[in-house]
Amino acid sequence: MGAVGVGGAGYRRTVTPPRTATGSATPSARAKGRRRGARPSGTELLAAAVGAVPGGAERPGQLQMTTAIEECVAGGEHLLVQAGTGTGKSLAYLAPALTVDGPVVVSTATLALQSQLVDHDLPRLADAVEPVLGRRPTFAVLKGRHHYLCLARLDNSTEEEPEDTLFDAPAARPGGGTLGKPGPAQPVKWLGEAGRLGKQVERLRDWAEKTATGDRDELDPGVEDQAWRLVSMPARECVGAARCPFGQECFAEASRARAREADIVVTNHSLLAVDMLADRHIVPPHKLLIVDEAHELADRVSSAAQAELVPELIDRTTRRARTLLRPETAEALTAAGDALAVGLAEAPAGRITAGLPTPLREACTLLDAATRSALDAIGDIKADDPDPVRKQQAKAALDELSTTAQRLLEEGDHDVAWVEKNDSGNRRALVVAPLSVAGTLATHLYDERTVVATSATLALGGRFDTVARALGLDAPPPAPPTPAAAAQAARTGPGRPAAEAPGRRLAGDVTPNAVVPATEGPGWRSLDVGSPFDYARQGILYVAAHLPRPSVSGLPDAAGEELLGLVEALGGRTLGLFSSRRAAQQAAELVRARTDLPVLLQGEEALPLLVRRFREERASCLFGVMSLWQGVDVPGDACQLVVIDRLPFPRPDEPLAAARAAAVDAGGGSGFAAVSVPIAAVRLAQGVGRLIRATGDKGVVAVLDSRLETARGYGPFLRRSLPPFWYTTRPEVARGALERLAKS
Repeated sequence: MGAVGVGGAGYRRTVTPPRTATGSATPSARAKGRRRGARPSGTELLAAAVGAVPGGAERPGQLQMTTAIEECVAGGEHLLVQAGTGTGKSLAYLAPALTVDGPVVVSTATLALQSQLVDHDLPRLADAVEPVLGRRPTFAVLKGRHHYLCLARLDNSTEEEPEDTLFDAPAARPGGGTLGKPGPAQPVKWLGEAGRLGKQVERLRDWAEKTATGDRDELDPGVEDQAWRLVSMPARECVGAARCPFGQECFAEASRARAREADIVVTNHSLLAVDMLADRHIVPPHKLLIVDEAHELADRVSSAAQAELVPELIDRTTRRARTLLRPETAEALTAAGDALAVGLAEAPAGRITAGLPTPLREACTLLDAATRSALDAIGDIKADDPDPVRKQQAKAALDELSTTAQRLLEEGDHDVAWVEKNDSGNRRALVVAPLSVAGTLATHLYDERTVVATSATLALGGRFDTVARALGLDAPPPAPPTPAAAAQAARTGPGRPAAEAPGRRLAGDVTPNAVVPATEGPGWRSLDVGSPFDYARQGILYVAAHLPRPSVSGLPDAAGEELLGLVEALGGRTLGLFSSRRAAQQAAELVRARTDLPVLLQGEEALPLLVRRFREERASCLFGVMSLWQGVDVPGDACQLVVIDRLPFPRPDEPLAAARAAAVDAGGGSGFAAVSVPIAAVRLAQGVGRLIRATGDKGVVAVLDSRLETARGYGPFLRRSLPPFWYTTRPEVARGALERLAKS
């Protein structure tokens, strides 16, 4: 292995590159394997995968989903699939993916699902289908460039500004030098070498000589973000492999090479969004894209298209570029940053609706002029440039500032701008984001590939059209209901028969667990494969319709008493999902004061530790906010009561949701119905879905917001977005069920 060099030698290493995950099949071997005999179908591969699981049995919904994907690939159609918890949707889409030539890309929203695919589902699938395929299928993980160690950044870290690194470097370093070692001309003093971050960077240097992938997720124990920023490179700052002196050893480029040769590439929505905005030059060419957790995609694309101006970023960029600029140009950048800081201090937090305030407009104008002057001064990066990496970093940061300032000054109808400040006051930013990304998705998501979008929450209000439009598909508007159907919809909800009056239950008369009717549009269709769970027998949806409509922030006294009665009836085992930290805190204080039950509160310990304790301590309660509404998987009797304090509508001060609702209102529609209600439906369905995670699970979901029952306009829509639980508004029924569970 190479070592850290000195002077012009720089940083060099020799590490054998990793083989593609799950096997070492070369492209030619893979092609030979595919030519052997008739290619197996997706359903045959699914059968092999299911058969390899001890006690495994094919699930009807799983088979239905696999068949539909094969049909859509053959017919060139896109597919929306709602697959409830327990369907086994991962195998349902991975099996047919192996029948498609070239890499198939699978995108996920969460690291948890990505880890499940890479660490469990794909290796087991590869083992099971190898005899059927005649070869072992391969897969690779593709992440953003900043997830990988950058050898060029490692080599140039001494030249970074002191505030960004642990090094005190001179303004000019003509003699060169390498990480943590002085060059022959001027010494480099490492600040805080004995400190916490210094030790982390030293460990990163050692790890750089050993790692085969450079993937941050493989570094154990990990390092803080500040330390990782010293040795990683954002994509916009990368000079490119052809110009970089470390291009042949680049970890990020190696990951892309592995992805091009794999059968299945697992990536994330954020990188997929960046790929679309970059004209699809990052993810390898492919014929099939599978978007899991598809209800998150539009938000991730919106985040990728969002930009912001922060005074600290301008200051950091100025210091980074200072040695490349004339003093007056650097001073102009500093002045622009100071003007922005003053403008943000004066402006209130929230959406900007009447044009940029004068101080912020003046700051953006100054910044635009200063960054243009700086970019002209730096000029182009030539092939023989002695320091292309440093120059590219400066140019990329300046260009981003310039583009954002111009975008804000344009004040386009397609953008939303707001001032963002956190409670502690240490963050102030001017932010701009697209009003809608449906057009971006329509243009960039579907071209030249088949897209399968799947999630447990795609059919909102019993239809796919709302999500389809959000994903850029041309969806027909729902037909207006007949008066009789509208009256029945207002009376009924999931699991509640039409004959039941509010608050009463006709024993044994349960609405069947029917799937959502299919919706289709030009070039796409939808499918709901249901769930293997018998929701009407496994769970109760209890709405506390007798409680007053929530009006104040926090947890109202009546809702607190209702919560307390439910928790005491079961004896703990409660997951509390709250609309605010204040409400969660009040609930924790109440239960701690009035019972002996252990209460775990989000924020008091690391979330993974809290979830583990919740699983292990049978009588415990776990209370938290939005990050608990999805991704918490606690099957069995550790979680038999899920309490939701109020319907999760977006807050009025959420800039994007408010702007989108206002745009619908301005067009003559209802912004609340078109924007706020669908957001609440997705969030509510995700929260309710925490209860039933396995076929043996039983319990109660309690919603302490009477509007779910009493709001005639949106209550039925929200209820139809939820699994078909047995429904009641009678508190004694819910408490009785919990008492029986406590004794079981």
